[in-house]
Amino acid sequence: MQITLKLYASLGAYLPPQATNNRIQLDLKEGTTVAEVIHQYRIPAEQAHLVLHNGAYVAPALRTQTVLKNGQSLAIWPPVAGG
Repeated sequence: MQITLKLYASLGAYLPPQATNNRIQLDLKEGTTVAEVIHQYRIPAEQAHLVLHNGAYVAPALRTQTVLKNGQSLAIWPPVAGG
């Protein structure tokens, strides 16, 4: 199955070199969870602050249970501070 992974701000450094515009198409096995993608790309869990699965927020406690499906998207932002 294929999904689109989007990593924003400092997390873009975790994408492979062939990624463009902070996104990449991934080929994953059926049944892959949000947590597995975060782990596979070595994104520190504490840096995966805002996680959206097809635009819907995924709380940290649900990331091991949220299964991705073909054609979906996963977007991740780090914690951001502003003033």
